Amino acid sequence: MRTLKGLFICLVGFGVVFSPMSFAQTNYPNKPINFIVPYGAGGSADSRSRQIAQKMSVLLKQSIVIDNKPGAGGNIGTEFVARAAPDGYTIGMGNFAPMAVNKTLFGNLRYDPETDLSPVMLVEKGPLVLVVNPNSSYKTIQDIVNAAKAKPGVLTFSSGGIGGSHQLSAELFELNAGISMIHVPYKSGSAALTDLMAGNVDLMFDQMYSAVPNIKADKLRPIAITSKKRSPLLPNVPSFAELGYPKVEVLNWQGLIVPKGTPKAIIDKLNAAANEALKDPQLRELMLSQGNEIGGGSPAEFAALIKSEAAKWSAVVKIANIKPE
Repeated sequence: MRTLKGLFICLVGFGVVFSPMSFAQTNYPNKPINFIVPYGAGGSADSRSRQIAQKMSVLLKQSIVIDNKPGAGGNIGTEFVARAAPDGYTIGMGNFAPMAVNKTLFGNLRYDPETDLSPVMLVEKGPLVLVVNPNSSYKTIQDIVNAAKAKPGVLTFSSGGIGGSHQLSAELFELNAGISMIHVPYKSGSAALTDLMAGNVDLMFDQMYSAVPNIKADKLRPIAITSKKRSPLLPNVPSFAELGYPKVEVLNWQGLIVPKGTPKAIIDKLNAAANEALKDPQLRELMLSQGNEIGGGSPAEFAALIKSEAAKWSAVVKIANIKPE
């Protein structure tokens, strides 16, 4: 017995029982963390990533470096995370389209959100608002539905690109209202909104952070919001559910992800830091002021959201026959 005990102590001393990965987890993080953002600098995903990274950096007592890898609807940056070493030193912002839409939309995606990535925590989610030019003759949802049914395939809606929440919100509305409109995609949401305000397209489903300032400045007229209930920022704007379209519910979301195979201890540590970061009063106020719901919760809860959203939008992409550019 003493011989076996002595052998065990000896093995421990030489690091045979405790693997290098186990040792690394106990000291994690002991070097800077690379935070991949699958969209360009200056956008909403980039801004939120920098804000939460700064808070997490203080909590983890380690630098977190933002690395923007935009392109292909978020696929390039998301694939980079999927292909990274699962050691906790590459994390990313997992967004609505590359995590729940693009697998069905592109078909030949070089990563699988379910098998190549692990969720850490939902950061936020927020509705979109259907808006028109303030000079438009459309003042209610019924005005739009009536016009679209009178002249199928004539009304136009703009978006920031194929397969994003702008387009998918409109496609979901079309399917539930039994109407047909023309999609006019742009290279960015801001370009799509600019053309709407210029009167070159009929309507757009816009993000709250972008729409609300323009609504308050009387540059846009709001018609309906894609959340179940009205937003405190737009108390006079009805939800689609109120107007008889309960299935037209869209919440654009994003959350932290890591490569599949990242040890649970590291995921749990990142999750704890991210949840704590979301308690920061300034960050919370900023998110709420942009019409978003604050996230948080467990990796399992975020995984369930991604699974549910993937099933929902896969069906919409197929029924609406949406094709990538």
